Amino acid sequence: GLSSGRLAVLSGPSHAEEVGRGMPTSVVTASASVDTARTVQEAFFSPNFRVYTSDDVVGVELGGALKNVIAIAVGICDGLELGDNAKGALIARGLAEITRLGVAMGARPETFAGLSGAGDLITTCISRHSRNRYVGEQVGRGRSLEEVLDEMVMVAEGVRTAEAARKLALRYGVEMPITEKVHQVLFEGYDPRRALEDLMLRQPKPEVWGWA
Repeated sequence: GLSSGRLAVLSGPSHAEEVGRGMPTSVVTASASVDTARTVQEAFFSPNFRVYTSDDVVGVELGGALKNVIAIAVGICDGLELGDNAKGALIARGLAEITRLGVAMGARPETFAGLSGAGDLITTCISRHSRNRYVGEQVGRGRSLEEVLDEMVMVAEGVRTAEAARKLALRYGVEMPITEKVHQVLFEGYDPRRALEDLMLRQPKPEVWGWA
C-alpha cells in the first residue's frame, strides 16, 4: 500500500457545479509530506482554483466530513422556518463541536477556522447545491428520511456520517449535542422541532470553556 507521505486529501468549499463553470474556488490539500502537498497544490492550482497546503490530515478530513451533519441540522431549521438567527447559531456551535472532536483526535484547532472547516461548513449550510441541507429541510417539513433518500439521485453523505460521528463522540468522550440531535431525528424517529427546542434548553454555560 501507499505510505502516508504519498497520500494527500483535498477539501474545502468546492461545489462541483461552480468549479465546473470556472467560478473562483479555494481549497486546501493536506498530507503528512510537505512535498506531496506541494505537488498536489501545483497540479490543481489555476487562476480560478486556489490551493493552500496543510500537514493536518486528520483536521482537514474531519472538517470535510462532519460539516455535512451540521448542514442537515441547518436544513431542518430551514424546513421548520425558524429563521436566520437559529441557522447562524447552529453553524457557529456546530463548528465548535467539530473542533472539539478534532482536537480530541489529534487535529489542530486552527485547521477548523480554515477552508476545510468554517469555509466548507458555511458553504454547505447555505448553498442551494447542498444535498445534505436539502435532506434536513425535507425532514424538517415532515417527510421521512427514507422517502427523501429514495427520490435523490446523488448521495447525501451526512446521513451516514451522523452515525459515524456519534460513535466517535462517544469513543473520545466529546460532547456533540447538535450531532446527537441529528442522529435522533434521522434514526430514532425524534421530532425535529423538539430536537431544536432541546438544544435551546440545554444548561447555560460559557461560550468558550475556561472563561468563568
